[in-house]
Amino acid sequence: MNFLRLLPVILSCLLLAAHFSRNEIMLLTLVSLVLPLVLLVRRQWVPRLFQVLLVLGALEWIRRLIALALERQGAGEEWVRMALILGVVAALTASSALVFRGRALKQRYGLMRS
Repeated sequence: MNFLRLLPVILSCLLLAAHFSRNEIMLLTLVSLVLPLVLLVRRQWVPRLFQVLLVLGALEWIRRLIALALERQGAGEEWVRMALILGVVAALTASSALVFRGRALKQRYGLMRS
């Protein structure tokens, strides 16, 4: 059941891997692909690491959204649909960090207080 709870985190990592791969940033592609394996480690630092990385991932999506929107505006192309899609991807990536606030994952990673 925890796999389903962690699925948004895993999918966010895979989307970031695809993004980095498309932009030929192989180191970040590999890191994004291997990162979900860290979820198997039951330590308190794991949720914090993913929360930080997911927020950074969301900021990367926003950075890319702005760059593409400016590029398309300059070329006179339609850009609103692309901005909406990347905005939703950024929001989903950021909100994936919230899965670690649930009781089951807090217990898994030892974040519950006695």
